[in-house]
Amino acid sequence: MTDAITKAVGLIRDADGLLITAGAGMGVDSGLPDFRSANGFWKTYPALARAGIEFESIACPETFRRDPRLAWGFYGHRLNLYRRTTPHQGFTLLQQIGAALEHGLFVLTSNVDGQFQKAGVADDLINEIHGSIHHLQCMNGGCSDAVWSAEGFAPLLDEEGCRLLSDLPVCPNCGRLARPNILMFGDWDWRQARAISQEKLFASWLDKVARPVVIEIGAGTDIPTVRRFSDRYERLIRINPREPTVTRARSVEIPLGGLEALQRIHQSWTALPVPG
Repeated sequence: MTDAITKAVGLIRDADGLLITAGAGMGVDSGLPDFRSANGFWKTYPALARAGIEFESIACPETFRRDPRLAWGFYGHRLNLYRRTTPHQGFTLLQQIGAALEHGLFVLTSNVDGQFQKAGVADDLINEIHGSIHHLQCMNGGCSDAVWSAEGFAPLLDEEGCRLLSDLPVCPNCGRLARPNILMFGDWDWRQARAISQEKLFASWLDKVARPVVIEIGAGTDIPTVRRFSDRYERLIRINPREPTVTRARSVEIPLGGLEALQRIHQSWTALPVPG
């Protein structure tokens, strides 16, 4: 493990920009549940376990059409959970590493929880490829493509029954039901204006960086979008306790949880003298 940490620090020292790619495992050390396993998902939502409803079945637009109070029971719980969660120390350690590189950092994440923003990363340095639970859109396909903040929505829930008790959120334009601005399963109506804007900022940052190093945290193979993106890069540090395998010679496998790995990398990185 020491050799892997040393190699990772060498890649960081040789880089002029830090690209952070993060999947669901990034939030585990903050106490967030693992929705990628039926065990972790159903433990958090016993009402869905009793009904035999899996993650893919609740996280889809059809549930908002069929039973909006159940759908918002699930997403409202997540919104409240993410709002009260404190990001773990690893978020700060990544920012400290990025601040030492010529072109700083950029974040690409499939997480919809807004934890990078909460940890202090500027919104224009984050590409949320699956959207954000902190933003809403209209369920009405014939309405506008507007995306707006969920700041004014405070869900009151029956957590045992996984149902929304307070008023359903509605579109300010047409008054129809609003949903999270998140790419769901079987979703053809996701409004992408915000995501496209983020993609353009990301592309502009990449254009400036000649030697990016990628630190990937908690991106698995079940939904491999982030992992496939990371694999494009030669200098990849993959942090994953269960699926750390890399394919490129210069890449590094670190089979640890996100926080422990980042602490060890940061400690080794700060222990070395600054070049020059």
